[in-house]
Amino acid sequence: MYTALLTTITRNRRGMMLRVRYGSILLSTPLMLLAFAAGLVLAESSEKTAAKAKTNAPEIQKGATVKIEYNLTDEKGKLLDTSKGKDPLTYVDGEGQIIPGLEKALRGLHAGDQKRVVVPPEEAYGPIRPVIEVPKEQIPPQAHRVGTSLMVRNSNSPPIPVKVKEIKEKTIVLDANHPLAGMPLTFEVKVVGVEPAQTK
Repeated sequence: MYTALLTTITRNRRGMMLRVRYGSILLSTPLMLLAFAAGLVLAESSEKTAAKAKTNAPEIQKGATVKIEYNLTDEKGKLLDTSKGKDPLTYVDGEGQIIPGLEKALRGLHAGDQKRVVVPPEEAYGPIRPVIEVPKEQIPPQAHRVGTSLMVRNSNSPPIPVKVKEIKEKTIVLDANHPLAGMPLTFEVKVVGVEPAQTK
């Protein structure tokens, strides 16, 4: 329509051509602004819809069953463990099934969320504790080998896992530290599923 109009005016009134061209440019500018504004409204609407859907999705809280994918590295970036190539790690929040620092950091997240979490030793596997030295007769003879894993207890605490660290003439040195004790741990986590706690 604009092309035909411009052609006619060009042939008959060259002086008016500029005014018509300017008019077509001025008319197109508001149309462009309207289109841009419509795009913004659509984008904002999509974001609000996504945010609303996320708000209605179950979040990680006490009693929820959670599935995560993760990479675990030490403070130098060395890979210590990963869920890659395996099923996601599943745990129930509040049951002490994963280390406290990670469990606490993931609360409030939803399926699809990703988070990097640095857990200090105090909220992971604890600081490095002194080794335990006990008389040989307290350890079964078949366990008198370095590297043997045992469960030991005293009257005031639940059993704890230990490893035979050293065998001396009359005593055996036991190490009750987890292999990752004393280390800050970095987790790259993606939440792949959250099932809310079942109400009784």
